[in-house]
Amino acid sequence: MNLDIRHEQSEDAELIYLTGEIDAYTAPKLRGALTPLAETSTKQIVVDLKNVQYIDSTGLGIFVGILKLTDANESSLMLRGMSDRVRRLFTITGLDEVIQIEHNQEEEAK
Repeated sequence: MNLDIRHEQSEDAELIYLTGEIDAYTAPKLRGALTPLAETSTKQIVVDLKNVQYIDSTGLGIFVGILKLTDANESSLMLRGMSDRVRRLFTITGLDEVIQIEHNQEEEAK
């Protein structure tokens, strides 16, 4: 499976829309897209994971690395639109405690 990355800019955020799978094969592409934003931006980086079906440990590591870069450059990282399966990975690893994750409206209704 491939990973498609679409980048949009808003007034106060860099918006990244991902489609596909994040694994050892596609992680370098994701790192290449996010690293320049995290190194130079003082904006928020928002990554939409609504169309991501799978993330492995390499993919989780990318988000940890980007979080460190955003912290060092006075910007921020937020993930949104996760499926229950993907969210469970962040919960099991404890990353939901360190990375800002926007809750879906369906989750808030529960």
